[in-house]
Amino acid sequence: MKLKIGDVLLDNNLILGPMAGVTDLAFRRLCREQGCGAAYTEMVSAKAIFYNNRNTYDLMRVDPEEGPVALQLFGSDPEIISEMAARVEDGPYAWIDINMGCPVPKIVNNGEGSALMKDMPRAEAILKALVRKVKKPVTVKFRKGFDREQGDAVEFAKLAESCGVAAVAVHGRTREQYYSGKADWDVIRRVKEAVNIPVIGNGDVFSPEDAGRMLEETGCDGVMIARGARGNPWIFSDTACFLDGGGKRPPRSREELRGMILRHIRLLTEEKGEYAAVREMRKHIGWYTAGLEHSARLRSDVNLAESVEELTGLVLERI
Repeated sequence: MKLKIGDVLLDNNLILGPMAGVTDLAFRRLCREQGCGAAYTEMVSAKAIFYNNRNTYDLMRVDPEEGPVALQLFGSDPEIISEMAARVEDGPYAWIDINMGCPVPKIVNNGEGSALMKDMPRAEAILKALVRKVKKPVTVKFRKGFDREQGDAVEFAKLAESCGVAAVAVHGRTREQYYSGKADWDVIRRVKEAVNIPVIGNGDVFSPEDAGRMLEETGCDGVMIARGARGNPWIFSDTACFLDGGGKRPPRSREELRGMILRHIRLLTEEKGEYAAVREMRKHIGWYTAGLEHSARLRSDVNLAESVEELTGLVLERI
């Protein structure tokens, strides 16, 4: 099933969600190769763009081979967010997304991320400014609410639609929950019934079957997969196959797993250099090998690796 965000037509409706420290260029490329219809950058501070922070521009790098990529911004100042979005929108981004769902305390305490679900007037001002100044489609990602008493996803979605956003992504947890408990898919269904723009469902999609159930139970237009893709870029090809009636694919062989990890190491080294690649691959290898026999010992040894050669040797010997 294809999905259209504004004037951007995606190959399918499976989207890699933004994850800080995970959805960098290397990982997005792997997921695109496995068939994800679009991906989001890591969350980028609008203020950091304003102050020309060098590290921030590294987060914004996109490769032409990636396919559609949305630039996700966060902030609380309507003028700064909209001006910075307008400044960078000529870059290789399919659309601009504004994060109004991040639960991290340092973000929330600045009135950003999910804190905006408690401040509807400010959220409205941000969205209207973005839509007015940016030519590319604008979307917004938010949560079920801030907590059980504050913020309502249905009203928030209606507000976003009235501001002219092209689509909304809804995570079925409150900020109070972070990533604990079970995602409430019913709120995604209620949002879908309340607005006419595309709705992307997010939360607890860890398998093709989960994606199928979300689409069926909520009627959402697209499925966002985030934590379910860590250590498993194949979830996109497996899910596309499942949704197309191809059934459930068998588990990956050790050879396939080894090949994916080695390719990830190469891409990450090309992107960030050996020092950063070795350290960032430690967590990725932990995700790739979770559940394998002797994986705890492997993770322990991987965490001590200091070079790509050493890391590659461990992968070749132990997987």
